[in-house]
Amino acid sequence: MPSDRATEAKPFERILYVAFDHLSRDHGVLKTANPATDLIVLVESARMTTGRNWHAERLFFLISSARHFAERLETEGFRVRYVKAPTTMDGLRQTQAEVGNLPIWAAEPSSFRQFAQLKEAGVNFIANDFFLTSRGDFALWAGSQKSFVMENFYRAQRIRLGIMVTAGQPDGGRWNYDSENRLPPPKNYSWPDYLEHDRDAIDVEVATELAMVPTKTWATTREGALRQLDNFIEHHLNGFGPYEDAVPADNWALHHSLLSPYLNNGLLHPSQVIQTVLTAYRERDLAIESVEAFVRQVIGWREYINGMYWFLGEDYRENNQLNANRKLLPVFQDSSQTKMNCVRSTVADIEERAWAHHIPRLMILSNLALVTGTNPQDFLNWMRERFIDASEWVMVPNVIGMGVHADGGRLMTKPYAAGGAYLSRMTQYCKGCHYDPKLRVGETACPFTTLYWDFLDRHKDDFAKNHRMAQQVHGLKRLSDLPELRLRALEVLSGLDQGLV
Repeated sequence: MPSDRATEAKPFERILYVAFDHLSRDHGVLKTANPATDLIVLVESARMTTGRNWHAERLFFLISSARHFAERLETEGFRVRYVKAPTTMDGLRQTQAEVGNLPIWAAEPSSFRQFAQLKEAGVNFIANDFFLTSRGDFALWAGSQKSFVMENFYRAQRIRLGIMVTAGQPDGGRWNYDSENRLPPPKNYSWPDYLEHDRDAIDVEVATELAMVPTKTWATTREGALRQLDNFIEHHLNGFGPYEDAVPADNWALHHSLLSPYLNNGLLHPSQVIQTVLTAYRERDLAIESVEAFVRQVIGWREYINGMYWFLGEDYRENNQLNANRKLLPVFQDSSQTKMNCVRSTVADIEERAWAHHIPRLMILSNLALVTGTNPQDFLNWMRERFIDASEWVMVPNVIGMGVHADGGRLMTKPYAAGGAYLSRMTQYCKGCHYDPKLRVGETACPFTTLYWDFLDRHKDDFAKNHRMAQQVHGLKRLSDLPELRLRALEVLSGLDQGLV
């Protein structure tokens, strides 16, 4: 861990606070930093490390990345203090007590809670520029919309940023290639090896303090993050699009970039990632379907979710419009607590490396929480704790709005509920599973199939006026075994509560 550097030459004039998700020399509060007069402070708070049941891999990544970043700043000539304290404010007050009551500056925090805490303490803010769209600009867009359709935002982004457009029209004549990018898992496919990151002394120090053995999946330096970006472009970008929604049984990441942790903690900036990808697109014969799909994730979905987090407000996370109050299922804490192959395998992957791609998150984990009626805030807390890239701004809209439809359709016009048929088509987990995705009643019926129809039955009145749900709700009338299905659903829910299904 970097050590304090004694005061040199000129006295300090400012304290620059760098949060663990603002690890950038070129953005945030450090872009105007002066090595001669600024003291840079990072605070490893006990509240951050012990306040929740955080995944050890997540803590390792965040802490080791911050310590590496502090060391890098010192080698560049900055005076840096890496402080351990009960809370962030305790660490900052401790620093002021030691060097004088200097003004504290920081980039605008990434969550409502930290923003309020730092503001109350008198911290001065500069605009958060870790995204391509400012919070003010996004609010102008959202405030002019009748509904918050991400595709509309994405197209406006393409034009505004001049990305893959000519004279306002999309390259290739189409704005997106979703129809080409929904292939099921391939058979007999050779996935490229994933990049591994060797551990250095700082990594070992952090791992020892956390009493854990980290994987080699995640880099903890900017140099490692850049290698991850290069590896994605070299080995995965061209194949990203077609299989981005697939869930094979023999591979945990497919051609996904694995860049979200570095984008979310500041080691990479979206502008650099996009420009590097577009340069490769121009210089190599890369598939437009894959390049567009990746660009949409970064300049579309990621920016949209961050913008909606701030636009929807602090109370949005407390939504529970479907009155879902089931306690968190045991399987979320222990992958062995189910016989459902897809759920067991996905949770086991997360237990190992704190990551799964967007389809397991949405169509397996969130789908299970949705159709079982799991309390949205309990599920949100679990997602925040378990994923390496689970920033507050990421998870609140994704879970409350998209994952469990707890906001009554404000973000998404329909719930992402699905039965076993979808999972059978897009994953390879159904083969060899204890349950049959084609069955909705009986002891071997897939719980997703049973609970999908039970979910529609329980909430048919809620969705009666939703035109996007009319066909699904109408399908209930064709079920001759609906009374039997309702009884089976009760058995399934009870079994899931006990970790037996």
